[in-house]
Amino acid sequence: MKRPPLEVDADIRRAHTLPSWVYGDPAVWAAQRERVFQPSWQLVADRSRVKVPGQVHPFSLLEGMLEIPLVMTRDREDRIHCLSNVCTHRGTCVVEHPGVETVLRCRYHGRRFGLDGRFQFMPEFDGVEGFPSPADDLARVPWGEYGPFLFASLAPETPLDQVLAPFAARCGHLPLARAEFNAQHSRDYVVRANWALYVDNYLEGFHIPYVHAGLSEALDYGDYRTELFPWGVLQLGVASNDLGLFTLPDGHPDRGQRIAAWYFWLWPNTMLNVYPWGISVNVVKPLAVDRTRVSFLSYVWNEEALDRGAGAGLDRVEREDEVIVESIQAGMRSPLYSRGRYSPARETGVHHFHRMLAARLG
Repeated sequence: MKRPPLEVDADIRRAHTLPSWVYGDPAVWAAQRERVFQPSWQLVADRSRVKVPGQVHPFSLLEGMLEIPLVMTRDREDRIHCLSNVCTHRGTCVVEHPGVETVLRCRYHGRRFGLDGRFQFMPEFDGVEGFPSPADDLARVPWGEYGPFLFASLAPETPLDQVLAPFAARCGHLPLARAEFNAQHSRDYVVRANWALYVDNYLEGFHIPYVHAGLSEALDYGDYRTELFPWGVLQLGVASNDLGLFTLPDGHPDRGQRIAAWYFWLWPNTMLNVYPWGISVNVVKPLAVDRTRVSFLSYVWNEEALDRGAGAGLDRVEREDEVIVESIQAGMRSPLYSRGRYSPARETGVHHFHRMLAARLG
C-alpha cells in the first residue's frame, strides 16, 4: 500500500493529520535529530545550578535524542557560559560532576581550561606547531535565560527572546525569580509512545471532558481557548469556579477573566504550565521511535496554592494522558488507519504543530 505524503494543508478545514507512518518510522525519528532538535532551544537547567562564581554543572543536551555533553559554568567575573564538555585533545568528558572549581581540567592527560572554556595549559606538548589555536578552546554553545530557567541550543533557528515573547507577555508580571525547585512534586514518566504523539495530546483541550474528569471539573470547557504563535501555542484554562485563580494586573490581556492556568508549548518539546502556585515544566525527551521520557519539574512560589484549582492533582492527569497516548501509539501500528481530520474549533494547536513538523521533515 502506498504511503500518504508527509504534508499538511495550511487550511485546517481541508487538512488531514500527519500520516500514521510518521510515528513509527525509524528513519523519520532519526531525521528529527538534525532537522528538529539540533536547531531548537532546550531547557537544560535552572540558575541555582550555577549560582555562585566557580560553580559548574555538566549535563547531556536532550539525553536519549541528542546526547551531547555540555557544561554550564559561572566564571570568576560572575559570567555564565555554556560550553562543550569534550576535551579538545582526545575527546574525554572534562567535567564529570557538579561542584565549584577554579579551572576545568581533563583527568585523562591534564589539559586545562578556564571557566570560560579558553585553553590554558597542556603538558608534554613542547614542539607542536601551531599550538595552541582557537580550536583548542572548548566550543561555546548559544544559551539564554528567562526567570529561573537556562536554555541552550546547538544552532538556534531563532533568538530565544522571540520564542519566549508570548510567555513574557502573559507571565512577565509573576514572581518568576522566587520560584524554587520542588523535588516532592517533580518526577519522570516513561511513556511507551512516540514523542510527537505526546505533544499532539498536550496541544488540545478536546479530550479533557473525556479523559480528565477531575481537571474537567476545575475548567470551563466552553471558554477553553487556543492561541497560536510562530514558535509555540498557548492554551488558556478558564476556571469553572473561583478557586485557584490568578490576580491579574491592569492592562493584562486576560484581565477580567477567571484564569486558572496558562499552558504554553514551546517548539518542539517544552511545556511551561503556569498556575497560581508556580510553574510545572514538562520536558519531552524522545528515547526511541516508540518510547518517550517526560520530565515533570515543579517550581513553586506559593506552596499554599498547590492543592487548589487546575494545578492540583497533576500526577493523576499525567497518568491519564500516559494511558491514552500509549493507546494511540498502538492504533498507529494498524494498517487500517492512515490519517484523520482536525476539529477547526478544538485542534488548531495540533494542526500548527503538524505543519511545523512536516515543514522540517518533508
